[in-house]
Amino acid sequence: MVNVLFQYTHLTKTDPQLIVYIEYKKRGDFIMRIALINENSQAAKNEMIYASLKKVAESKGHTVDNYGMYSADDKAQLTYVQNGILAAILLNSGAADFVVTGCGTGEGAMLALNSFPGVLCGHVVDPSDAYMFMQINDGNAIALPFAKGFGWGAELNLTYIFEKLFEGEPGGGYPKERVVPEQRNKKILDGVRAVTLKQNLVEVLKELDQDLVKGAVAGEKFEELFFANCKDEKIAEYVKTLR
Repeated sequence: MVNVLFQYTHLTKTDPQLIVYIEYKKRGDFIMRIALINENSQAAKNEMIYASLKKVAESKGHTVDNYGMYSADDKAQLTYVQNGILAAILLNSGAADFVVTGCGTGEGAMLALNSFPGVLCGHVVDPSDAYMFMQINDGNAIALPFAKGFGWGAELNLTYIFEKLFEGEPGGGYPKERVVPEQRNKKILDGVRAVTLKQNLVEVLKELDQDLVKGAVAGEKFEELFFANCKDEKIAEYVKTLR
């Protein structure tokens, strides 16, 4: 195994940079801990989404943690805004390397996730979206439309999306003759985000409505999954104050 620098950096008041790492296999295939998050309007589909994601991800050596919602009747009800909060906590703390989420159209979840430092979320509708997002934009989250066009064969489309999403090394570029400018533009975007999203995540979370944040981490299995995999003590300590 080799450690390869991946993702984004953003400035904070206490640290010059926050760097999110992912481990790669030597042959170029990346190994990740993937988090699945569902909001309330599409919670009934969690089991099917999880099954499709787990099947593909585990075949490539990844691990999948299902943070729910698990059903529409869950006690902890997540909105797509809280999807963004939870995803930011998981990615910035190192509890997850990648997040798969969505909502009815996928648009709200994408906007919510992209509101936070350390998160770069793409809107993915089909397998080509998935492949090009990872190869060109090199992000760490996707938002899917779980209501729009989600009829017969939905599980097949999900499987094909996940297969292309996790194919090859992220940031490899597409088409190949565009690799150099695409990688250059990604670095420029990272620099822009380092300025526009420079606030420390814990500081961001403290400025939000605390009931909103508490609701985002109130899932049935959140504590079990999060504290077992969290790598950031400051974020972990803050989350403990929400209990």
